[in-house]
Amino acid sequence: MLYYLFDFLENSYNLTGASLFQFISFRGAFAIILSLFISTIFGKKIIGYLIYKNVGEDVRQLGLDGENDKKGTPTMGGLIIIISTLIPVFLLSKLDNIYIQVLIISTIWMGTFGFVDDYIKIFKKNKKGLKGRFKVLGQFILGVFVGLVMYFHPDITIRKEKYDQNGSKILVSEKSTLTTIPFLKNNELDYSEIIFWDKDSTKYSWIIFVPIVILIIISVSNGANITDGIDGLAAGTSAIIILTLGIFSWISGNIIFSNYLNIMYIPNLGEIVIYICSMLGALIGFLWFNAFPAQIFMGDTGSLTIGAIISVIAIMVRKELLLPLLCGIFLIENLSVIIQVFYYKYSKKKTGFGKRVFLMAPIHHHFQKKGMHESKIVSRFWIIGIILSVLTIVTLKLR
Repeated sequence: MLYYLFDFLENSYNLTGASLFQFISFRGAFAIILSLFISTIFGKKIIGYLIYKNVGEDVRQLGLDGENDKKGTPTMGGLIIIISTLIPVFLLSKLDNIYIQVLIISTIWMGTFGFVDDYIKIFKKNKKGLKGRFKVLGQFILGVFVGLVMYFHPDITIRKEKYDQNGSKILVSEKSTLTTIPFLKNNELDYSEIIFWDKDSTKYSWIIFVPIVILIIISVSNGANITDGIDGLAAGTSAIIILTLGIFSWISGNIIFSNYLNIMYIPNLGEIVIYICSMLGALIGFLWFNAFPAQIFMGDTGSLTIGAIISVIAIMVRKELLLPLLCGIFLIENLSVIIQVFYYKYSKKKTGFGKRVFLMAPIHHHFQKKGMHESKIVSRFWIIGIILSVLTIVTLKLR
């Protein structure tokens, strides 16, 4: 809204300084400051309100040190993240940008599912919350929506170099299912190349693309949800991932930087830097209250939404195949649960007695069981997350 206001003032009245709102860098910096302010100042009021309404966590008895101290800690803190993200986005971004529109819809959609899950746990006293199949259904529908919009919307294109009739290089915007893949010579993969049953592969490439989008959104959203188990882990790890995606977005949405670094240029993408900066500020502000000892938990309202948004941004930036590395913490957490459950069932079937690979899954609880303090676990996971982030950026030039 402010973008359009200052654009009007600049064009109509030549207001000094109004042109600053044309720059993504200025609006991005403003978005971080504003979201930080909202999450820290108003976050405290939200926490007070949740305490007043007795919206407290009913901690499961897992035999972990300090778990009883967490009982009654307010949850649904994801509301702080969502509100602190969306307000700056509405104020500072170009709302007619299709990427911004998809991100806003995705945030509200998954935030609603997460809120319903937390509501059932707290007010209906049902520890299981929303049934798993309904969560997956919400993620599935979001995946279908994002996949179809990315594939069919005319404003979502990439710009490629081609040769005209005279043999001169020209830049052409076109629809494409091209994505970035590490370690290959050209660093790119077109999903249409997977289709082998028809010569006109572009006609059916959505059949490959949409299911991949669905799988990515479900996987990353659930990965973030599982990671949210100890104070500050999910929020801090997500902030590192979001910052990395912000760098990718900045480069891929800028024709000069993308050309210099030989990275795919995506028109109109740069605008999502505003959204990313808003979410980054919101996550950092939320960490003020969520760091050990946590004054509030994000709940599924936050974790499901954050994971979904990370995956959607990665798909927009055409870096979704880098997610196993960038979101390595989420992947490890997911795998630890899968391995634990599989091995327990396998050993019980073979020997009649279920055995475990880890002392407890997800893996952060394994380290807690080994006597490591949760703040140390979180710090070390953050360090690993930073290393994975750097490696993800480096892979773009390892061809």
